[in-house]
Amino acid sequence: MTDLMKWFDNRRSPMDVIERLFEGDAGSSAIRVEEMVDGNTLVVRAELPGVDPEKDVDVTVTDGVLTIKGERQEKKEHKDKDSYRSEFRYGSFVRRIPLPSGVQQDDVTASYKDGVLEVRAPIPEQGQGTGPSKIPVTRG
Repeated sequence: MTDLMKWFDNRRSPMDVIERLFEGDAGSSAIRVEEMVDGNTLVVRAELPGVDPEKDVDVTVTDGVLTIKGERQEKKEHKDKDSYRSEFRYGSFVRRIPLPSGVQQDDVTASYKDGVLEVRAPIPEQGQGTGPSKIPVTRG
């Protein structure tokens, strides 16, 4: 198993688990994401329908963690001759995703199309000496 595959399997932080427990996958503030590796790039796609990505969404990388946060406001109206119905859905959201070691903030890009935010983070190649190395012990 490669280092990247091990990272992909073990990347959930305790905060992510706690946040998802309180949000619930179907909660109005939850962000559903899809993560995959495309060649040497981590691709994170988040469902964010009904938001203005320039005003409502903040994407940052700090200490090896990708953070997607923002605010959602949706308004649905139904008008009939004798009735009126309005449903508001709003709230803030946040999702944190650990990144592979070595990802540089300046290399991360984000785009938004058809209600989906896509964040691409190039994964640096890991050289041969990345694992533990044995240090010889000499007698003095």
